[in-house]
Amino acid sequence: MRKEQHHKGWNEIKTNDSWAIFKIMGEFVSGFEKMSAIGPCVSIFGSARTKENGKYYQMAVDIAKSISEAGYGIITGGGPGIMEAGNRGAHLAGGTSVGLNIDLPFEQHDNPYIDDDKSLDFDYFFVRKVMFVKYSQGFVVMPGGFGTLDELFEAITLIQTHKIGGFPIILVGSDFWKGLLDWIRNTMLELGNISATDLDLIRIADTKEEVVEIIDAFYKGNTLSPNF
Repeated sequence: MRKEQHHKGWNEIKTNDSWAIFKIMGEFVSGFEKMSAIGPCVSIFGSARTKENGKYYQMAVDIAKSISEAGYGIITGGGPGIMEAGNRGAHLAGGTSVGLNIDLPFEQHDNPYIDDDKSLDFDYFFVRKVMFVKYSQGFVVMPGGFGTLDELFEAITLIQTHKIGGFPIILVGSDFWKGLLDWIRNTMLELGNISATDLDLIRIADTKEEVVEIIDAFYKGNTLSPNF
């Protein structure tokens, strides 16, 4: 009897998994339709926990404003902290301000600086990540936590393995990123787990001018289009 109940429960799980495919498909279709209508954009990542009076919050506002003034839209994860700062900078510049929101139990809520028609909601992290990579012409990565690192290394891996075309990946705040980059060079590279050329996939910046210069230099003479 217990064995039969166990098998019945397992079959129900498998059935639920199958039906989840349609929900996942719906998120992809909705995301592709909305994002494909938006022009060239740069994604800004960073901690949701960064306070408005923190230096990196204001830096993210200034960077997003400068990127918007250079003709790019801004995409963020739609929440508070650095995400809010990115949308806020785009809003101040009158630029495109996109939020890819996801429901989280503690820290995620929509920020007020996203364009009304460019706020998208996701249940699945992996669908949301596809939208970031597919529709971004650059990643600006501010100081953050695990989620920020997840987005960073996802993009590096896809470019390294030629699954997508290259785009600028800019780490902002050399003091914050120094320890990670030293470990990558002195441990990963020394062990032969990456190639020296892989380090070229990452750029460092400490000012809004440097960020815009890196993005503009990369796309000088190149076509801006979705990444895969």
